[in-house]
Amino acid sequence: MHTTILRTAMQPQPLYQPHHVHPAFELRYSWTGWPARSPFDEDAAVLTEVSPLWETDGMRLLERYWSNDRVQLTFSTTPEVSPSFLAGRAKGRLQHALASQVARTRFADPSFRALMKEFTIVCDGVDLSGPTESAHGRYWYNLHVVLVTAERYRVVDRPRLTILRDHSLKIAEKKGYRISRLSVMPDHLHVSLRGSIQHGPREIALAFQNNLAYALGQVRIWADTFYVGTFGEYDMRAIRRNESPH
Repeated sequence: MHTTILRTAMQPQPLYQPHHVHPAFELRYSWTGWPARSPFDEDAAVLTEVSPLWETDGMRLLERYWSNDRVQLTFSTTPEVSPSFLAGRAKGRLQHALASQVARTRFADPSFRALMKEFTIVCDGVDLSGPTESAHGRYWYNLHVVLVTAERYRVVDRPRLTILRDHSLKIAEKKGYRISRLSVMPDHLHVSLRGSIQHGPREIALAFQNNLAYALGQVRIWADTFYVGTFGEYDMRAIRRNESPH
């Protein structure tokens, strides 16, 4: 009896794995979308609603341009995001948000729309165009914070909407934030504010998440994410236009 032994070469395992490396990166991509049929007529604020979802994809919205004939977006991304993935998520999430917005507009009855007006606040006495002064400098520290409910759960009763509205104002007062705009929607919340310069954006967003959850009975109402973006008198061109030519 003859025995044959075949020797199989072992495939070498990669020495560098994604979960071991800690890259430094600065990645920017622009994406443009055109309407397939009729011109865009939705409110560009839908971008604020979908931005937290893009964040979970590793895509942070930096700049935007919205018109009837096109939407142009600039994202910063993490290294694992490919161009095809970015294009698919940019288009897919935006299409879904636009469809949801149309459905809400179409089917919301007038009494419900009237109810929601009670939970949109404009504080005319808060001017976010000026800086915060301190002994160490002047700060333009304006933030747009968006919280989204878990599983897009909808809060539609007046008592809980009132709690979210009133406690948002109390949180800001206690923490030293100045709210300029506040909008409580059934499945998300928008806050435009001047932050305390001692608090980072994450701390500010978590202050609203945790304190509002506590006000509603310590329930996990919010998804485990949030969107926070800076805005103010200076855009990304403020330094670019002053750069000397090379």
